[in-house]
Amino acid sequence: MEVTNAIYPQGDQLGSFFATADEGPFVMVNLLKFKDRAEYTDDPSVRISGREAYELYAAEVSKLVEDRGGRIVYSGDVTGILLGEVGELWDMVALAEYPSRAAFMEQMASPAMAGIERHRLAGLAGQLNIRTKRRDH
Repeated sequence: MEVTNAIYPQGDQLGSFFATADEGPFVMVNLLKFKDRAEYTDDPSVRISGREAYELYAAEVSKLVEDRGGRIVYSGDVTGILLGEVGELWDMVALAEYPSRAAFMEQMASPAMAGIERHRLAGLAGQLNIRTKRRDH
């Protein structure tokens, strides 16, 4: 299995993500890798770590998630791996629950999201976003 972090969806990933008939609540698993130093293209004089830049983004995006009926379920640092193997561990894991894909799409297209995106871009070296759905037993 090959693992590739990215900042934006590649190719048809975005279209495939929203094209499925699957509806209802889902949890997005975010595996995050930070830059050592944030890279603000709009202000190169900013001197903070990638993690600090992402934390600015996270504080605001959590409000956007909650405004649309979602919630941040969990956020924590990656401290080790027990099974499997990857070339390099992610720095952080965050789980965000959304009530629907429509709520997620609304958030992604919002002006407020555009206003905080610079912190995410400055701080992230890459990430994986994995949509999950609760199994009915």
